[in-house]
Amino acid sequence: MSRRDGTRADVIPISDAPSAHPPAPRTPPSPTQLPRPTPARTATHGRVGIVLVSHSQELATAVRSLALALTGSDSPAPVAATGGDPSDGPGISAVLVAAATRRVDQGHGVVVLADLGGAVTTVRALLADADEHGLPFPVRFANAPFVEGAVAATATATAGGDLAAVLDAAEEAYRQYKG
Repeated sequence: MSRRDGTRADVIPISDAPSAHPPAPRTPPSPTQLPRPTPARTATHGRVGIVLVSHSQELATAVRSLALALTGSDSPAPVAATGGDPSDGPGISAVLVAAATRRVDQGHGVVVLADLGGAVTTVRALLADADEHGLPFPVRFANAPFVEGAVAATATATAGGDLAAVLDAAEEAYRQYKG
């Protein structure tokens, strides 16, 4: 075979091409080579965490208690309630929200619900700079009603739902017709 410029091209017989000799089929490892599961894993391992953010610590705590009670589980998902500001007055503290988020993180994500506009604004600003605030990854804000969303999210997380399922359950509460 010659090129247009008249020189001879390197020619490799097909039988010598690397693709002519596919690699030998892989044999699966024997069961004895597989890693063994960690003994005595806790029931809460791998659950999505939930953070309830309110202008009032009492309100956040009451919603947390209700959500946990309605799951009917001896081993519910981790739920943190945070509200007020560090001086125990009404308000929102980004520091308290960040701490609560880290507290419930089990490595499978955290869903945050907020009660009113100021809390929503604070949470969204916190999530916009999640790395700077040392938040776990991933953290998602649920656009959901506070009480109904908290109950739905907690029940779904307790049942072992992944981050998307917990977020969807909370947000689905907006579409529940009460009339």
